[in-house]
This record gives sequence, structure tokens and C-alpha cells, in this order.
Amino acid sequence: MTRLAVVITNYNYARFVVEAIEGVLAQTRPAAQILVVDDGSSDGSQALLQERYGAHPAITLLFGQNGGQLAAFQRGVAAADADVICFLDADDRWEPTYLEQIGAVYDQRKDVGFVFSDIALFGNENGRIGFAGRALDLGYTAISTYALTYWYGAPTSALSLRSRYARQCMDLPAQVSASWRLSADNCLVFGASLFGARKYFLPTGQVGYRIHGDNGWWAKQDRNTVFHGLLQSRGLIHHYARAAGLDDSCLELAKLEYRTKPDPDWAEARRYIDLCWRARLPWWKRLERILSIVRSRKRGKG
Repeated sequence: MTRLAVVITNYNYARFVVEAIEGVLAQTRPAAQILVVDDGSSDGSQALLQERYGAHPAITLLFGQNGGQLAAFQRGVAAADADVICFLDADDRWEPTYLEQIGAVYDQRKDVGFVFSDIALFGNENGRIGFAGRALDLGYTAISTYALTYWYGAPTSALSLRSRYARQCMDLPAQVSASWRLSADNCLVFGASLFGARKYFLPTGQVGYRIHGDNGWWAKQDRNTVFHGLLQSRGLIHHYARAAGLDDSCLELAKLEYRTKPDPDWAEARRYIDLCWRARLPWWKRLERILSIVRSRKRGKG
């Protein structure tokens, strides 16, 4: 059975972190490891965690100076000893069958390297956000991510990936790491794609994303934020691409990557049509590949 480690990252969320940890302890499929990383909190979190969980046999507490979300991820991943690492923000929570559901995918599909879920908003807002309305094998996504900056993922608390990919994603030089003190889930989402993880979306209905203050990312999307975010993401993707040995020649493989998707929708087909047209090939070869994708969609196949 796949061994699951949980990395919970906390910074000044003493009012929330206990609920997050208790939700992990209540899982119907227990985690092999629970690692709570406190990123230099100044609100009494460390004393609270030490008092409640310092002697808990299932929990490892990791304390350090404030370095940001990515630094906390890196400490947690470095300490993890499991097949799969699941991430949880300290202000979020899981319902009891989350690990059971995603663990079943990893047990049954040894080829899947990255599983992400939908999220249920709670707190100051309600609603659901998900990549699709059903479970979806997304196949490989390296080329689409590389060329289109497409985000095949979810917020931190709905992300999990096999340990080898997590370690590759966290292996970042200081100049890159400095840009990702926050929103470090991008490092997991983009990195896993570029390093070749097969991705799977599983709507579990078990991940609670707490809305409090201005932490909803959709509330901050003015033009300047969007531009700087995409620019920063592009730099991160190119770093991972260099590490994976990818360049623009990978566009010639777009049709093959598309074929790894068992049931792509038209939006995904259009993305890969765009990728095929960008390839440095004679126009008639590009057109041939585009028509192949169109025909496969009309037959209802990837």
C-alpha cells in the first residue's frame, strides 16, 4: 500500500492549525507521517503545537525561522519518508475520507505521479472550485505547461505528488526560491508537469479552503497582479524546463502528449492544436497533426 506523508505548513495561524491537524488525525486512511512545519510564527503557534503535539507519536514538529511558504515546503519535503507527499495549509481542513480517496488512486495507478482535488470554500465565502466536474486522467502535461503556462492544479491543500517529483520541484537555487515566498503551490504544480508527472484530477469533496481576510487569490487579480504573476510563473517554468532538458523542440511532440489523455475535452484539444501549430515543422506537417487531433475529438477519443 502506498505510504502517504502529510506536510502541514503554518505561519501565525494558531487559531486554525489545531483544526487542520485534528482533521488529518481523523482520516479513515492514516498517514504514515504527519509533519507540521512552523515557519517562525510569532503568535504563540510554536508553544501551542509543542504543548498539544510535542509527544504525539504520529506527529513530527519542525520549527525554524521565517522563510516563507516555499522554505516551509522544502523543510517538510526534506523530512518526509513516504511514497507520496500531501500538502495542507494550516488554515484549511480535510474531511475524513480525503486520504482514503487519493490514496486509492496511487495504489491502483502506479503511473500517476500527481493527484489534485476540488476545494470547498468555507468561512467568509461558500462554493466549490474544481478543475472539472468529474474524475479526469490528464495524462502528461509538460509541453502544454511549458508553452502555454497552463496550470494543471489546485491550491496547496488539494495537492499531492509522489516524493520523487516533490523533491525535484523543491530543488531550487536561492535566486529562484526568493521569488516564491508565497504562492509556492506554483512550484509543485508547474514543476511536476515539467518533470513528467502524469496528472489526475479527483473531485473528492473533502478539501475545505478557508476564506478569511483577503486570502482568496481570485480577489487580487488586477491587471498588474496578473502580469507580474504570469511573468514570475514563466521564469519558474523555464527554470524547470532547463532542469528537465526541455526547449522549444518539445513542441514537435505535442500530438504525442495529447494522445496520453484518455478523454480530453474540446478546451484541451484546442490547446494542443495551438501547440501543434507553434512547432517548428513544415506547415503541412503541422496541419496534419492538427487534423489528427480534430478527427480524434469527433470520434470521441483522445
